[in-house]
Amino acid sequence: MSKKLVIVESPAKARTVGRFLGGEYVVKASVGHIRDLPSNRMGVDVGDDFLPRYVIPEKKKKVVKELRADAKDAAQIFLATDPDREGEAISWHLKEALNSSIKNKPVHRVEFHEITREAIDHAFASPREINSRLVEAQQARRILDRLVGYSISPLLRRKMGKNGLSAGRVQSVAVRLVVERERAINAFEPQEYWSIQADLARAESRKTKKDIFRASLAQINGEKPVLPSGEDAQVHVAALERATYTVTDVRKKEVQRNPAPPFITSTMQQEASRKLGFTAKRTMAVAQQLYEGLAIGPEGNVGLITYMRTDSTNVAEMAQREALAYIGERYGPG
Repeated sequence: MSKKLVIVESPAKARTVGRFLGGEYVVKASVGHIRDLPSNRMGVDVGDDFLPRYVIPEKKKKVVKELRADAKDAAQIFLATDPDREGEAISWHLKEALNSSIKNKPVHRVEFHEITREAIDHAFASPREINSRLVEAQQARRILDRLVGYSISPLLRRKMGKNGLSAGRVQSVAVRLVVERERAINAFEPQEYWSIQADLARAESRKTKKDIFRASLAQINGEKPVLPSGEDAQVHVAALERATYTVTDVRKKEVQRNPAPPFITSTMQQEASRKLGFTAKRTMAVAQQLYEGLAIGPEGNVGLITYMRTDSTNVAEMAQREALAYIGERYGPG
């Protein structure tokens, strides 16, 4: 009996997914994109409605050959690439590249946002067609990158005097934003202002470091202080040094603090940089490993986070249930 072929993007993900699916499936990896615009020419026919001309890169020909052989022997094909625009395009490219081996066999697109048994079972129970809108969106981005990059990159190399430099749609806009921001900074006219703070302690205290608290000057005669120069500030400092300080009001109140929302791509990168000193590249590499699955005890490889290239704060339902159960066991029912 022919098995069902499942194609994912990475070998690590293939191992984890294969363990969940069992023996009736063969899980293989495309290792990212298997087709792209040619590297030695524009590859976009501007005169024919910007038609892209895709090729299989030399380094991917062996992968495609193996996938074609697997598709030829399979009863069904499931495209399980990442759940984003790029992943949708990879699925479409796989279907196009394997077309001669697929022929009339059923081809399904499955999508899961975490690599857990529950998520994978649900995805394979409800396959769908390839989303052509997402594919077209990815192609539009890639074509724009190529059109802009091929025009700007030679200029960039000439001006910078370095070979190998390239520019694309996103990078070119980013450079423009940086230039405009730098011009705004240079055009800024600085204005001098001063603030006043006082280190205070209770009169009867020993005035150790822990007894001292810092207060800021907030008002002068009921109005916000305006201190445009050091001379103006010093006048008030002299008056404050002779002053007697009195606490006229103490307010106590309970403040409810909500937990921070789950990470999205940008907040994850920011926290990793702030707390761990990670670059964005290193952060995403670590997150990719956690998503694809790590070996934890007898369970083997298990996906530990939901998909990390996202603006969604979605958390796996299974993870929510386990967290609530743990909180209840450790701290009691809420």
